[in-house]
Amino acid sequence: MTSTHAFWLAGRQATGEDSFDVTNPYDGRLVGTVSVPTDAQTEEAVAAAHAVRDEFAATPAHVRAAALDHVVRRLVERTEEIAQLISAENGKPIKWARGEVGRAVSVFRFASEEARRFNGGDAQRLDTDAGGTGRLGLTRRFPRGTVLGIAPFNFPLNLSAHKVAPAIAVGAPIILKPAPATPISSLILGELLAETDLPAGSWSVLTVPNDRMPALVKDERLPVISFTGSGPVGYSIMESVPRKHCTLELGGNGAAVVLGDYASEADLDWAATRIATFSNYQGGQSCISVQRVIADASVYDRLVPKIVSAVEALVTGDPADAATDVGPLVSEDAARRVESWVDEAVGAGAALLTGGKRDGATYAPTVLTDLPAEVKLSCEEVFGPVMSVQQVDGEAEAFAAVNSSKYGLQAGVFTHDLQTAFRAHRALEVGGVIIGDVPSYRADQMPYGGAKQSGVGREGVRYAMDDYTYERVLVLTGLAL
Repeated sequence: MTSTHAFWLAGRQATGEDSFDVTNPYDGRLVGTVSVPTDAQTEEAVAAAHAVRDEFAATPAHVRAAALDHVVRRLVERTEEIAQLISAENGKPIKWARGEVGRAVSVFRFASEEARRFNGGDAQRLDTDAGGTGRLGLTRRFPRGTVLGIAPFNFPLNLSAHKVAPAIAVGAPIILKPAPATPISSLILGELLAETDLPAGSWSVLTVPNDRMPALVKDERLPVISFTGSGPVGYSIMESVPRKHCTLELGGNGAAVVLGDYASEADLDWAATRIATFSNYQGGQSCISVQRVIADASVYDRLVPKIVSAVEALVTGDPADAATDVGPLVSEDAARRVESWVDEAVGAGAALLTGGKRDGATYAPTVLTDLPAEVKLSCEEVFGPVMSVQQVDGEAEAFAAVNSSKYGLQAGVFTHDLQTAFRAHRALEVGGVIIGDVPSYRADQMPYGGAKQSGVGREGVRYAMDDYTYERVLVLTGLAL
């Protein structure tokens, strides 16, 4: 895994004049060297996508579906190879990397299925008033144009899949820009796309540096932007191009609520295990990882020791080891930032129950209580293996605590009561409410996105397909309806 990787320009491999190294955050070893496109090559990719947009939009559904099916088969065949690569460039434990490849398989499979049934047309009689006599409206969806997909480092394959697969399904050209820390997974995806019969120019994977992205973002030939990443970057993109269609999947500080009816030993064991696992999987580098635990006073004293015990049972270490639960963060700088936030909280009076130690890019899974409201861990997204536990008195106070955040991505509510579940669905200001589990649950076909400062728009294959297209009505006149 130390070869030089070309990027993909309008469906073919190309190299530029510069390159950069991708290193393993756990041990610093070289994973690969990646070529960087020149400005001229980037322009060539954009021009090719713009030129092919009408041809690609008119491509028969079976052609697009067949290409997506091919990617499914090849991802399955190369699962272990790709998982090892994700683990190496990202630092993700191999067990989670294998799961990520499996999820990407599902994304492309869902997209192939949706491509075959999407856009069948919705017929509407217009003769409900006299002026519409003999008229029928037929509504179909058409691509908005070329998509600029900007992917993050934490799920380098699956979140790239969530950009690429829906675009192919609807016939929208896409230029994918992977994260600089983890570009090789996306380049492997390019290898699989190159084996298909998709039109030349309909896709590119460009390893463009972040400082050159503003020009791409503002290019009028790229009318759709799908961005997953931090809030400040996402909102700066949207503010710079107010007339473009932007989908922003941004941050969160996910809350897991444990209510008083979730009180048996088995209940609390399940909740503690799920909370511990999904506060720390991916090194906590997931927008829907558990950052806040909000526990009813009636279960708090029994729940907290169970959480601490479950966290301490997690195996932290080499991501290449199948026994490892928690690997490093994406970089030592990221781990230092998490360390500084925990130190700030403890200095302000928070109680450290476990963890709180850094070793290079690895930060120990950490549990805090009595978190002061003004510290960063209370109000920002930590994006690391850290959680706080808060005691509340009753459902109303618990839901108010969830909503006190400026973020609103997903929330988990541990309850057995169906009425409570529906009240949570109505009351919680988030994009998804998960009952009986942590906020970290995501099925790749469901609508996924946030409220408040967690973004705009929805992913999930069918929902992204809607986002990449717009409705156009055809009115037929003089019909005998």
